[in-house]
Amino acid sequence: MGSPTDELDRQEDETQHSVTLSTFKISKYEITFEEYDDFCNATGRKKPSDSGFGRGKIPVVNVTWYDATEFAKWMGCRLPTEAEWEYVARAGTNTVFNTGNNISVLQANFDGNYPYNKGEKGIFRQKPMSVGSFEPNNWGVYDMHGNVWEWCSDWYGEYSTEQQTDPKGFETGTCKVYRGGSWNNYARLLRSADRRDYDPNGSTYSLGIRLVSLK
Repeated sequence: MGSPTDELDRQEDETQHSVTLSTFKISKYEITFEEYDDFCNATGRKKPSDSGFGRGKIPVVNVTWYDATEFAKWMGCRLPTEAEWEYVARAGTNTVFNTGNNISVLQANFDGNYPYNKGEKGIFRQKPMSVGSFEPNNWGVYDMHGNVWEWCSDWYGEYSTEQQTDPKGFETGTCKVYRGGSWNNYARLLRSADRRDYDPNGSTYSLGIRLVSLK
C-alpha cells in the first residue's frame, strides 16, 4: 500500500507499507442515484441534488460521509476501509494505475486536458458517466479510477509503517478519507495511491459511494 518514492506526483502521505487483508466483497459499480433514491424513498430522507447530471445509473453525488454511512447500514453493508479500497483499485498491479503506468480517457472519466506524465490529451466530458461505461479492472470492478471520488471509512492520518492486518485507520479525527479521482480532475489524482481528506459533513458534485458487504 502506498507509492514508491520515485512515482511522479507522489505525495508525502503515501509511504509504502505492508498490509494483509481478510476476504471481503465490494460492489463492482459505484452506487447510483437509482439505488440511493430508493433509500431516500424508504426512509423519508431528502434526495441529494444531481447537479444537473441526471439520475438513474449516474453515480450518486452530493452525499456526506454520514449520508453514505447511513445508506451502507440500510443496505446491510459498510464503507470500504482505505486499505480495502486501494487493494481493489490496484487489482493485483503495482503500477501507478491498474491500467499500467499511465491512463487514458478511453479507460476512465477524468479531465483529458491534463493527462499523466506527458500522456496524450483527450476529451473532457464535464460530467460523471453511467456506471459501467468503461472497461473494468482485472478483478471485474468498474470506475476505481475516475468518474466520482468514493468515501472510505477511515479518519485521515499518516500511515503506520508497521506491518498490519485489516487496518481501519485512526479512531478519531477531523476529516475522512476519499479516493479514486473524478470526472473533473487531472489524471494524477486518479493514481491508485493518491489520498484525499474531507469534512465528513461536507458533500460535493464529484464525491460518491462504493460499498463493502457485511456478509
